[in-house]
Amino acid sequence: MKTQHITALITGATGGIGRSFSQYLVQSGARIIMVARNTTALKELQNELRTQMVVKSNQVHFFACDLLKGEDRQALIEHVEGFEWPVNTLINNAGDNEFSLFENLTEQRIEKIINLNTLSPMLLSRGLMPHLSQQKQAQIVNVGSTFGSIGYPGYSAYCASKYALRGFSEALRRELSDGPITVKYLSPRATNTRLNSANVLAMNKELNVAMDSTHVVAQQLMNLLNGPHHELFIGWPEKFFSKLNQIMPNLVGRSITKQLPVIRRYAQQGQ
Repeated sequence: MKTQHITALITGATGGIGRSFSQYLVQSGARIIMVARNTTALKELQNELRTQMVVKSNQVHFFACDLLKGEDRQALIEHVEGFEWPVNTLINNAGDNEFSLFENLTEQRIEKIINLNTLSPMLLSRGLMPHLSQQKQAQIVNVGSTFGSIGYPGYSAYCASKYALRGFSEALRRELSDGPITVKYLSPRATNTRLNSANVLAMNKELNVAMDSTHVVAQQLMNLLNGPHHELFIGWPEKFFSKLNQIMPNLVGRSITKQLPVIRRYAQQGQ
C-alpha cells in the first residue's frame, strides 16, 4: 500500500516509538489518528507535527483513549466508523514493560502488561475488523519485540505478552489471508525510549546490548508498510537469534544463562 493512500490509527502515539511513527507517516503523506491517554500530550504532538512539517489540511488527528477500558475502546471504534476518511491501517503500538525478577512483580503489574500488550490489541483489532474489511486494502500492524521470540530473564511478563502477540498476528494473518486485510508483525530490538529505567540502560551497556533510536524503528515500519513481507525483525544479531531460538533453544538458553548474574544484579537494583 502506498503511504500517501494510508489513513492510519496509531496507538501509543505519544511514546517514543509512537511519536516517531507519527512523524514518519505524516512526512510520507499519510493521514493519521493518534491515540493515547493524555489529551494534553496529544494536542502538543499534533501542534508539533503541524508546525515542523508541511502537512495537508486535516492530515493530523487525535483521540484520547484508555485502551484498558472497554468503554473507551468502544468510543474509539465508533469514532473510526464515523471518521471523515476510511481508516485502512491499524498500528497496535501501545505497550507497557517492567524490568524485574518475576517474583517481585505485583499481580497488578502483570495484569496491566498482559492486558495492554496483548489483550487490548486483540480486542481493538476485532472491533475494527468490520470497518477494515470494507476497504479495498487494509493492514493491521502489531508492534512486538525481540522478546516475543526469545524468553529473557527479568522480562517474563513482557516476553509472555509479546510471544502471545506474535502468535495472534500469525494466526489472524492466516485466517484473513483470503480477504482485504493483511496482518503484519514488527519486531524491534532494544530501543532507546523512556520505558527503559536507568538500571536497564546500565545493564545493556555492560552486556553490550545494542539499542536503536526510535527513528530506526520508524524507518523499518515504513519498509514493512510499503513492502511485501508480513514480518520484519530489526537488528543483527537479534534477528538471527530469534530464528535460532526456534530450532535450537538450548543453545540460546545457555548463552543467556551466562548473563544471569549480571541480569539479577541490575534487576535487584530496581526494587
